[in-house]
Amino acid sequence: MAFTNLSHHIDLDFLREAFRRTRKDGAPGVDGVTAQEYEGDLDRSLQDLLERMKSGTYRAPAVRRVHIPKDGRGKTRPIGIPTLEDKVLQRAATMVLEAVYEQDFLDCSYGFRPGRSAHQGLQALWDGLMRMGGGFVLDVDIQGFFDNLDHTHLRAFLDRRVCDRGLRRLIGKWLNAGVLEAGELHYPDAGTPQGGVISPLLANVYLHEVLDRWFSETVLPLMEGRAFMVRYADDFVMAFTSQRDAERVWRALPKRFNRFGLSLNMEKSRILEFRRPRPGGPEREGSRPETFDFLGFTHHWGRTLKGKWAVKRRTARGRLKRALKRVADWCRDNRHVPLALQHRRLSKGLQGHYAYYGITGNIDALQRFRELVRKAWRKWLNRRSWMARLSWEKMALLLQRFPLPRARVVQSVYPRAANP
Repeated sequence: MAFTNLSHHIDLDFLREAFRRTRKDGAPGVDGVTAQEYEGDLDRSLQDLLERMKSGTYRAPAVRRVHIPKDGRGKTRPIGIPTLEDKVLQRAATMVLEAVYEQDFLDCSYGFRPGRSAHQGLQALWDGLMRMGGGFVLDVDIQGFFDNLDHTHLRAFLDRRVCDRGLRRLIGKWLNAGVLEAGELHYPDAGTPQGGVISPLLANVYLHEVLDRWFSETVLPLMEGRAFMVRYADDFVMAFTSQRDAERVWRALPKRFNRFGLSLNMEKSRILEFRRPRPGGPEREGSRPETFDFLGFTHHWGRTLKGKWAVKRRTARGRLKRALKRVADWCRDNRHVPLALQHRRLSKGLQGHYAYYGITGNIDALQRFRELVRKAWRKWLNRRSWMARLSWEKMALLLQRFPLPRARVVQSVYPRAANP
């Protein structure tokens, strides 16, 4: 059933809640207005925003585009930065649409959904692979998904559930808003900006129809063996017990995506054998077991402390390099800041790293990252002046006064063993 009357839910109290949920420390958009400035007369600003939305006179401002590092090879990812007011209205629209689409979205989807997280997706992947004993994995990368999302197909998908004229008019304005980059304004005819508050929901709507329902309703009934999929936004993997099933889906995927204006990055997409090594037999007879990356982790088979085979995860090499570069750059730029403040910032960064990457089986990578952070800190403390030399003995004394948080597992695949 399609809803025709939804926008009336957005009132002044709804906008206040949307403002509360909006990130306040982000970079300003094209108007330069910060959260502190907007909050100075919040009720008047939100009332004016509400009246413009209801009357249809709200104009979606251009999105300011910046590029951030994507990997350790110099590539960048374009990020769109809306104005704060636009973020608030997008948040309000997202809150309404989530109430509709959370009834439809399937369990295989974990990205940007209320009550779901990347760690839940990783756990679902681990559980599925362990139950199957591994199998054949499709590691798939969609070529420029957010830049190539087709507006015509998206509108057709939205027609199935949301026909409210007010909300659809707003979505149309956001899709058609200009992009300001390097002082030039242009209007793309496809895509939705990464960084937009509503973009992840629109991406989920699109891939729900293109991929999730297709896999659940068309692919699974035709499979000879077991299969499952885990998707987080535009990143997904599929696993099959049957090689024939995996190869059939591998051949069908490009055709499915091409039908909806998308394509696969064949340089980064592949089908690989990821079966549990045979008990007591040679591990791979002259070749290393295949691995794949998903959500920042490299997944591989390894032995547990009891000698059994299990799927293990370690921090992906590219993620580790990027995280370390951010730390080293910060230490370089802030080497003259008082030591107590440096210690506080580095400790907070390490704890944040542990919060995401601190999962069962990854303790070695966590300890290595902590050691590399310690070395980067010492390196740039040594460059505070040409006279200052910080020997390892002095560094050990400094760390006694300003100890860095120890590596620890925060997310466990064994819930009862999880750290509090």
